[in-house]
Order: sequence, then structure tokens, then C-alpha cells
Amino acid sequence: MRRVPALPLAACLAVSALALSAGAAFAANGELGGGFLEMLLTGSAGSPHSRPSMSSPAPADPVQAPVDQQTAALTPGEVEVGEPAEEYRRQVVEYSGREAPGTIIIDTEQKFLYLVEPGGQAIRYGVGVGRPGFEWAGVRTITRKAEWPGWTPPDQMLLRRPDLPRHMDGGPDNPLGARALYLGSTLYRIHGTNEPDTIGRNMSSGCIRMMNQDVIDLYNRVRVGTKVVVM
Repeated sequence: MRRVPALPLAACLAVSALALSAGAAFAANGELGGGFLEMLLTGSAGSPHSRPSMSSPAPADPVQAPVDQQTAALTPGEVEVGEPAEEYRRQVVEYSGREAPGTIIIDTEQKFLYLVEPGGQAIRYGVGVGRPGFEWAGVRTITRKAEWPGWTPPDQMLLRRPDLPRHMDGGPDNPLGARALYLGSTLYRIHGTNEPDTIGRNMSSGCIRMMNQDVIDLYNRVRVGTKVVVM
């Protein structure tokens, strides 16, 4: 298999413009996700990490069958399903970094999320990430998982965007999509999206977006307590 440049292990989730002035301190005053609506997020820069080595896609995808079975939970008509560019479609790559199997690594520069697997491999998913001015870096853990999550904007965002709903129930119209993985006590989530065309782009206000099929697959593979390295 052909080798490609190493994947960074520093973290890079999105922050709000207000949080940039706060430096390295996280604000833990609530949890928020979704880049579909403009969000006022807080975060901090984390310590840089060396980059592990990632390879080009394997010629065969041994996880494709279980992936299809797991995403069967997303029934037709629940959400609009689009196709990302070929490079952002789920595939298997080689991995030779230091992170243990089960770790999630997010490369926001390249717009990829990796789930490290045993045997020197990783499952690679395409993601949408924070737009300029909404970045942070760090290592977090998944503290909660939710199916078809609801969304409640925090008070500080409602001050900035009084037009936003006070609460939105989970469902096809919710910007958090089919699943959400909450990252520590931060305002960030890895979640689905009802805007599949944003995969591979800098469009969110901090959270990491995935295709709904992909976030369901990831949701089924990881547990609360999973380590997440974002660069």
C-alpha cells in the first residue's frame, strides 16, 4: 500500500471568536453542537502532538459489510442522504501511529476522522469542520452518546442570535443529525448533519459533522470514555 503524509495528533475542534481571546482555558458552561446554525462556542488550544503515520486506502474494505448492517438503523426518508466527494467516503487505511485501537483521531486540516483499529489499520471518515476563527486543539473523551439528539441553544448564543429556537427536538430537520457524541464538558460534539454537502468543508461553528450513515456507524463502534484526539 502507498504511504501518505502522517496524520497529526494535535487537536483542532472549533471555537467561537469570543473563545479565541480566552487562550487555553475551556468554558464548561453547557454543551452545544451543530454547525448548521451559527453557534457561539467556547474552547481552548491544546498541546501539540506528533503526527502518526497513515497510509492510502486499502484496496479492499473489510468493514463494509458490518458498516452497511449498522447503518440500517437509518430508515429511508428520515434524512436527506447525499454523497460526499469520493475522497471523503468511508474507507480503510493503514495506521502506524502510537494511539491504541479504539481511539478517534480528527484531522481538521484534511477533513478526516480516523477510528484506530487493531492490526495497524484505521477506518477513515470524511467530516465537515469549523470555519476560520472557530478552531481549538486538545484531547477529550466521549462523555455521552445520543440518538436523534435534541438541541437547546445556550443563553449566550440566544443573546447573539435571538431568532434561533429555544429548543429543537431531534429528527430529520435537526442540525445535529442522527447521532451525537458529546466531548467532555465542552460545547462540542461529533454529530450527523442534514447538510451532507458540507462534508469536506470548513462550515461549522465548532462541532465535527459526519454523514448520518457514518455517524451511526461510528456511534455503534465506540463507547462512552473513548479518547478523542483533535488536531
